[in-house]
Amino acid sequence: MFFFTHPAARAATAAATLLGSIVFSGALFAATGDLFQAAAAKSDAARVILAQASAPEAMTSPASAEAEIASSDRVEARLKDLHKRLHITAAQDIQWNDLAQVMRDNAKAMVDLQQQQAAHTHSMSAVDVVKSYGAVIEAHEAGMKKFIPAFEALYNSMSDAQKKTADALFRSRKRAAAKRESK
Repeated sequence: MFFFTHPAARAATAAATLLGSIVFSGALFAATGDLFQAAAAKSDAARVILAQASAPEAMTSPASAEAEIASSDRVEARLKDLHKRLHITAAQDIQWNDLAQVMRDNAKAMVDLQQQQAAHTHSMSAVDVVKSYGAVIEAHEAGMKKFIPAFEALYNSMSDAQKKTADALFRSRKRAAAKRESK
């Protein structure tokens, strides 16, 4: 197990974990097969990296348009669920649409990155594989940098009741992730 002591590494790992567990809900690595799907369910970027490092053959099947569609479907389902649970009003549509587009763009960026990496899996050296993990973490970080302001704008437009619901939704995901990590 890796223990990140450098603040930037910890921040990137935390951002990747948060982004995976809250925003994409498993859609980030949907196109990469069973290993990625199992790891995404755990929402732990470090475990994904370690699992891939120990079993790089998991990335050998090329990503398909079907996998991208499945990822998109999961993002759309998550958006629909959040819209309903947060009781987004017509007055909040601009902020919601901005956030939804960021979520879609971030998911597409991750699928595109995975597809690029999968295309070169057989020819990648160990150094290239490790660099590809860094690219995933950087993509997570970039996604969070886009997600946070869009989410903050929506959150600031919410009523107290909506904020309470959002707080509970995000806290419950954080507690579930912490519980999984402690096992």
